[in-house]
Amino acid sequence: MDNLSDTLKKLKITAVDRTDDSLEGCLDCLLQALTQNNMETSEKIQGSGILQVFASLLIPQSSCTAKVANVIAEIAKNEFMRIPCVDAGLISPLVQLLNSKDQEVLLQTGRALGNICYDSHEGRSAVDQAGGAQIVVDHLRSLCSKTDPASEKLLTVFCGMLMNYSNEKNDSLQAQLINMGVIPTLVKLLGIHCQNAALTEMCLVAFGNLAELESSKEQFASTNIAEELVKLFKKQIEHDKREMVFEVLAPLAENDAIKLQLVESGLVECLLEIVQQKVDSDKEEDIAELKTASDLMVLLLLGDESMQKLFEGGKGNVFQRVLSWIPSNNHQLQLAGALAIANFARNDGNCIHMVDNGIVEKLMDLLDRHVEDGNVTVQHAALSALRNLAIPAEAAEQLGKNVKLVERLVEWCEAKDHAGVMGESNRLLSALIRHSKSKDVIKTIVQSGGIKHLVTMATSEHVIMQNEALVALALIAALELGTAEKDLESAQLVQILHRLLADERSAPEIKYNSMVLICALMGSESLHKEVQDLAFLDVVSKLRSHENKSVAQQASLTEQRLAVES
Repeated sequence: MDNLSDTLKKLKITAVDRTDDSLEGCLDCLLQALTQNNMETSEKIQGSGILQVFASLLIPQSSCTAKVANVIAEIAKNEFMRIPCVDAGLISPLVQLLNSKDQEVLLQTGRALGNICYDSHEGRSAVDQAGGAQIVVDHLRSLCSKTDPASEKLLTVFCGMLMNYSNEKNDSLQAQLINMGVIPTLVKLLGIHCQNAALTEMCLVAFGNLAELESSKEQFASTNIAEELVKLFKKQIEHDKREMVFEVLAPLAENDAIKLQLVESGLVECLLEIVQQKVDSDKEEDIAELKTASDLMVLLLLGDESMQKLFEGGKGNVFQRVLSWIPSNNHQLQLAGALAIANFARNDGNCIHMVDNGIVEKLMDLLDRHVEDGNVTVQHAALSALRNLAIPAEAAEQLGKNVKLVERLVEWCEAKDHAGVMGESNRLLSALIRHSKSKDVIKTIVQSGGIKHLVTMATSEHVIMQNEALVALALIAALELGTAEKDLESAQLVQILHRLLADERSAPEIKYNSMVLICALMGSESLHKEVQDLAFLDVVSKLRSHENKSVAQQASLTEQRLAVES
């Protein structure tokens, strides 16, 4: 290390004299010392004040420039050296060197800037201010199609630099790269250099950094990224490498156009294969991969076009495979299967087809397996799937007349320990009535003891649930008041409606639907009497001046109805 101190002193002197030969000797000594003990040597360099000298040595004409850049690249591997490099004014001269024609200078400069940007906000900002990103993007564009080893080496370094530059929760730097059009260039790179593992990896990390931004997704959608990623994915055998591709696929698959491209590029087949390979494994990484693959599958089904393409009229291989997940013994697959069915059920034709083909029984069996101490997330997903299936009137009627299903739902409406399951069961009961508008469905629900739960649901803290309950109860009152009368009475519906109307915090739609329901209840003698006893007229007349027009109008109508029938 004494030798190093001498070298640093000598370097200071020769830097002033500019004698290239002795300068080169000093730099060689430094590089050797850095190879032997990078951290200690870097500390010595920082303490010697030589960093400022490096700035004056970074000149295009000198034969030592590449070595100076190499020394900076080596010391910037240490986190504690990055800000000192910025403070010593090294960024601007380094960025100028990016215009060099010398391959070695470009290589070492790219390394130096890439290392200074790594995990360093100050480093990135300095490169941004010096305009370094644009020059690197231009280099990538011009080198993109070259496959000779020297060009590939440069491409890898420049990709690495952009990877470090964009790896920050700083949307502006990422947005800037997107505006420079870096995405099509990187996608092209990935296609041409797919055999180069290091370069591929850099591209993937850069994609991962950029893919979160909404603006990037439109650019990605205009390239053949889906095809390239699926091609790459098929080649990967190692878990870590697949994981890297997954990390890019997930944010990209949020875009509907890209979803469809991924489906058309054969991603689904790859995912199904992974599921098949990993389903019985208890290795942690296999379990993780199974989860990622099945989650991604569900995500692809969120796009209307991609979902219909995979449904194929209910005959599709993918739909059949997903169906087979529901009765499996793997919780993750059961969950993904139920979520996938919920996504397939976003189209009326699909719902009717699935209900006709026995999907309800499959979902009920799944729910039964989780009733006692099962997986609440799976229960929740299965109930959501049933709720989606109940949207078309025809399917809702079939579901609502299924006594076993309705009895089960009523049971789960009491699952106090599992608020999610309880909420979903209530919402499904209400949906069966609202979508079917069927007397038979209402009778089944009344006979199974469902009314009290719908009345309780009207007092939920969630306005959407309150509203769904009130609309269902209004349909019950309009279509089957005689059948439901006793249950509505014992559930104290009238008192609850009085509370909802008197409460200033009730949302306008809650007040509106409560009054519609009051009018419908007047057809029952016993409920009519309860309405009279509670002096509804006072509460309703106040609502005539409500700021919401619909509420005010309904208040006038309700007041007339109450006055006539009092």
